[in-house]
Order: sequence, then C-alpha cells, then structure tokens
Amino acid sequence: MPPIKDSTVLIIGGSSGIGLAVASLCVEAGAKVHIASSNPTRLQSSIDTLEQEARDPNSTVTGHVCNLSSENVERDLTRVFQNAAPIDHIVYTAGDALAIRPLDNINLEAIHKAGHVRFAVPLLVAKLAPAYMVPGYRSSITLTTGSASEKPLPGWSLVAGYLTGLHGMTKSLAIDLKPLRVNLVSPGVVDTPMWGEGGVPGGLKEGTLLGKVGTAEEVAEAYIYLMRDSNATGSVVNTNGGGFLV
Repeated sequence: MPPIKDSTVLIIGGSSGIGLAVASLCVEAGAKVHIASSNPTRLQSSIDTLEQEARDPNSTVTGHVCNLSSENVERDLTRVFQNAAPIDHIVYTAGDALAIRPLDNINLEAIHKAGHVRFAVPLLVAKLAPAYMVPGYRSSITLTTGSASEKPLPGWSLVAGYLTGLHGMTKSLAIDLKPLRVNLVSPGVVDTPMWGEGGVPGGLKEGTLLGKVGTAEEVAEAYIYLMRDSNATGSVVNTNGGGFLV
C-alpha cells in the first residue's frame, strides 16, 4: 500500500476531536499536513501541538481558516485547496452541533441548517477538490458519518437522514470521481470536545460490547487505513465498539 510519508493530507475539521487525531497520525507518519478550521485560536493551538509532536523533519503542518457555515463556502474552500495543492488525500471530519430534536419541533429552516456542514459541504468538497488533487487511485477523499445512519435512535430523524445520505453520496462519488477514491468512516460514540465539559454521558457506554466509548485516537486509525488501501473505494468503515450488536 502507498505510504503516507511525504504525501500532502488536508483535514477539514482538523483542529479538534477526530480530525486532530487524524492529523497527529499523519504528522507521525511524515506527511505534509494541512488542517482547516473556522476557529483561528483553536487552529493555532492545534498547529503548535502538532509541530511539537513532529519527529520527521520532512513533516510540516499548515493551518487554514475556513468558515464552512458561510454562504461563501465554495470560495473559501477553493482558496484552501489552492493553497494546499497538490493534495494527495482529503479527510472531512467537520461537524456542528447535532440537531437532535423531536419532529414537532422542526421546521424548514432547521432542516436546511442541520444538513449544511454535515452533508452539503462534503458534496461541495467533492465538486471542487479534484482539480487540486494528484490524479489517480492513490489519492482519496474520506468523509464522515455516524452509526446513527444505520442504527436509528429516538429523536434523531432530522440528522439521521443526512447521516444515511452520506452512504449513498460516497458510493455515487466513487463512481463520478474514479479513479480518485472516495470512502466513508462511520464512528459510534466518540469521546471528543463536542460533548462539552461534562464529556460523554455515562449511559452511552452501555450501548457497546466493550463497556466503553471510542477515543479519537482509536477512530483516527480508520482514516489512515482508507488513505493507504489503494484498493478501497465506495467503502464504509465502522468503528463503534460493537454498537450494532447490542
């Protein structure tokens, strides 16, 4: 399998959580890493951390401020792609607050907002990025969904539709962008800053076979695998502690 060393990897949503863990593994492997985030302060802090971790002198870390919620997101994404090109791999882990609410508490505005960062922007990434990527099957785009896309939960109808839609999007993009590879990672509950100061609610550990939730470092390995396996496209990698079996 092609090595990550010396390749250029762009991680959109790479300043925290799973994205930062993926960036850390890429830096460790000797890649040229670019991370994009909407939060300049957090972005710089993450760059400082990654640079301290770097042991390979050829590994570099570059940050890009990009507001995915903006109506100018296509322009901003294009700027990031231009600055990072030529790109070997793109990882999309960006997300906003999960729109978990009962059906009688949603409206058209809420529906549009819930899918903007998690569904619409990944599709725009797929539209724009190939022009700035190294052509061929060694290059890849890896998107992110969640286990709620396959295991329904109460109150998740609004966001689950988008999570499930990413499965179909990934398979279609693998066809439309061939030989560029497009894959999807589907994590279960992962202990990341998204859960706030209180962390992951204790009861969620009961929804796995392992008696624990995932860590960002564990889940990040799935993205590294999909970058390296140049025979994987249109694939979904689940990492959920056996949550589908409970």
